[in-house]
Amino acid sequence: MKLKESEILFEDNHLIIINKKAGVLVQSDITGDIPLLEIVKKYIKNKYNKKGNVFLGLVNRIDRPTSGIVIFAKTSKALSRMNEKLKNRQIRKLYWLFVSNKFQSNEGKLEGWFKKNKKINKSFYSKEEIYNSKHGLLNYRKIEILDKYSKIEVDLITGRHHQIRCSFSEIGFPILGDLKYGSKRSNKGGGIYLHSREIYFTHPVTKEEINIKAEPPKSGLWYASPSDL
Repeated sequence: MKLKESEILFEDNHLIIINKKAGVLVQSDITGDIPLLEIVKKYIKNKYNKKGNVFLGLVNRIDRPTSGIVIFAKTSKALSRMNEKLKNRQIRKLYWLFVSNKFQSNEGKLEGWFKKNKKINKSFYSKEEIYNSKHGLLNYRKIEILDKYSKIEVDLITGRHHQIRCSFSEIGFPILGDLKYGSKRSNKGGGIYLHSREIYFTHPVTKEEINIKAEPPKSGLWYASPSDL
């Protein structure tokens, strides 16, 4: 699998930002499938004719069935600084998703405690803090209504395991195609209607203000919905 130039949203000496396809792993897991991390390493090695190992650090993760923005650091200094930004919530991340059009609220927030079950790779929600749970918060707003579906924008304040998927499932509106969290039907290709759309941050080295947008897949409901809202 090769990285296409069209999938590269930003690249300099310190960072490379990719628009990941739904279904592609970000990093290795038990499936043994080739992850995006290795694909990008190979791209860098070939482009710059590098010999030996290529340093590439993963800054953020998105789930396999999710599409959109993934940030990699090309140097240990950039990785360390970007990790600090994540920790201090200095990287703003916006997501798009589709749920049923019966979703009434135009805007609001979803907050609670999330506990990951590693054996089944799933998170569970609780209103109260429980052992080994982590607090999560997101803000949302409805940005479009189609015949049967609502398009929602999420401003992810915290980055908990499956936080967006678990949150919308908890209130009775699982993301379309997300069988793991209660959707009635899968999507063609196995992806779900969740897309990491936009990021804002200050570059860890140049201090430039970075704003990156990733186009959603050109298929299904994404194709039926304008991307420039």
